[in-house]
Amino acid sequence: MGTLLKLSHLIDAFSRFIGKSIIWLVLAATLISAANAVARKAFSIGSNAFLEIQWYLFAAVFMLGAGYAFLQNAHVRIDVIANKMSSRMRNYVDVFGIIVFLLPLCYFMISFSWPVVHGAYVSGEMSSNAGGLIRWPVYALVPVGFALLGLQAVSELIKRVAFLTGRGPDPLATAGHDETKDHIHAAVGDTSETNAAGESQK
Repeated sequence: MGTLLKLSHLIDAFSRFIGKSIIWLVLAATLISAANAVARKAFSIGSNAFLEIQWYLFAAVFMLGAGYAFLQNAHVRIDVIANKMSSRMRNYVDVFGIIVFLLPLCYFMISFSWPVVHGAYVSGEMSSNAGGLIRWPVYALVPVGFALLGLQAVSELIKRVAFLTGRGPDPLATAGHDETKDHIHAAVGDTSETNAAGESQK
């Protein structure tokens, strides 16, 4: 379990890096939107490419940020039901949901969307709007986004199993997981020390 917790920590760090990086895409979309509005109103200049890049960037933030949202426990829950459950029960529900629903969904979406991305890339598919952009980059956000979500789902599954087996902290105890990094390190260290003590006794 110690090795799996280390893997979970690496996945969390990667998701955290992606999540904090895509903040700049929000800024880029805002600046492009403002510049496009000024150009249209002040100079009667418009570009479909500028309009499309805005929703390309929005799609990137939405898709690439899904894994980070899962890491921060920011996704939608039915709180009126979840709050009535014990901590262990909520983690059991999450384990079931990750295994039965989330991971299969990620696999299906990657498998379904990748041929579309490849086809658009090979054909050089372009927007039907005059001056529009190529399509395959925005199509590619679907498999990439679900791959990142699936990767984070594996990390969340590890942390929940660790908690349920008494080898890690409750991943649902805080609103975000940034605060639990030290606890995870401690759990990994405790596991290692326990193994070492066991070997010494042998």
